[in-house]
Amino acid sequence: MKMRIPAILVAVAAGLALTACGSQSEPAAETDPDMMPGVSVENARLMLPAVGGNPAAVYFDLAYEGDRPAVVRKAEVAGAEETMMHEMRDVNGVMEMQDLTQVPLTKGGTVTFEPAGKHVMASGLGEDVIAGGTVEVTLTFVGGDKASFPAEVRAAGDER
Repeated sequence: MKMRIPAILVAVAAGLALTACGSQSEPAAETDPDMMPGVSVENARLMLPAVGGNPAAVYFDLAYEGDRPAVVRKAEVAGAEETMMHEMRDVNGVMEMQDLTQVPLTKGGTVTFEPAGKHVMASGLGEDVIAGGTVEVTLTFVGGDKASFPAEVRAAGDER
């Protein structure tokens, strides 16, 4: 018995074969899967609390050179039960901590997460998070892109 293969199937198969061959000859672009393009982080550190059970604070400098708008919408610290972004603001002469739901980035700009300013609070850290080690911090951007980086773990009395 003779089988006939519809011409459309032959054309699709030939196209897929050519596409596969073509993609093998082109070099793959090297990208860091844990860092959103245009984002760089420096001076990342997690300050352990002076009193056990209290939240730790994470500080870092976040620079952006990307070509499209970028907004941080969430921060996570590996090993923490809960992580929140906050900012200290002067409200009628009183410094108050307020939740941050978004941190916009501008091309060529740097956003500094620092004491008495923007910062990340990490609650419920595991006992394996100790001074001298590192923890991974992951920022999630509007649209789903991410940036992950190590933060040096420092004791409460160390330089912030």
